[in-house]
Amino acid sequence: MLNPSTRLFLAAVALMMAGIPSASAADDGKIRPVRALLVLGGCCHDYNAQKDLLAKGIAERAHVEVVIALDKDTSTGHMNPVYEKANWAEGFDVIIHDECSSDVKDLVIIDRILEPHRQGLPAVLLHCGMHSYRSEGYPKSVTRWFELTGLQSTGHGPQLPVKIGFTAPDHPITQGLADWTTVNEELYNNSEGKLLDTATALAVGKQKGSEDSAVIWTNNYREKTRVFATTLGHNNATVADPRYLDLVTRGLLWSCDRLDEKYLKAK
Repeated sequence: MLNPSTRLFLAAVALMMAGIPSASAADDGKIRPVRALLVLGGCCHDYNAQKDLLAKGIAERAHVEVVIALDKDTSTGHMNPVYEKANWAEGFDVIIHDECSSDVKDLVIIDRILEPHRQGLPAVLLHCGMHSYRSEGYPKSVTRWFELTGLQSTGHGPQLPVKIGFTAPDHPITQGLADWTTVNEELYNNSEGKLLDTATALAVGKQKGSEDSAVIWTNNYREKTRVFATTLGHNNATVADPRYLDLVTRGLLWSCDRLDEKYLKAK
């Protein structure tokens, strides 16, 4: 039989163990994947194919779980249903905005979309995400959405190959990436020829007969939120390009401050 002092000691240990939570993924050596919400849909793009190209391509390159929110409406004025709830971004580490919603102009909706980012939730802006939510004042003033994107773009040129040249090769996102020329793509213009003061260009693009335009950059939104953005990604061949997927994956991880060997998968 156990003596009274031993029984008291074991009881105390049992009480202590009862208060210890079970091991988390981090405790047992596994990495909790970054949870990314991919919002896409609207006009002018093959979003049904691109959702899978992006989700699969990112997950193959990094420990990222991509949740897809596809709006099958093909107009520019329909709000993605994912935004119906005020807490639409709850549980996600980063939002990938790839929607084409230029005629969604209701400031109540726009503020609902922006609020998590105003509170620090990282964002990735892809292609037509740059041309969305053109609220009152556009294009003469920088509207609320373009404060997030870091660039007010008003249109694009013809579909021609875009020659991409990295201008910040030492930035964590661009390390190991090389200049390339896309298939036929849209080169978005840069309103007044420059990014906002909060943004930093990582690469410029040029088409035959065009001037250089910023095509890849980062933005410091309200001095608290990391944003990665690229205007590339109109056609499926670009979205499926391993170089594009490498870029987007690195940009996404950087926005979450997780661009390291722990989250990148070995090639």
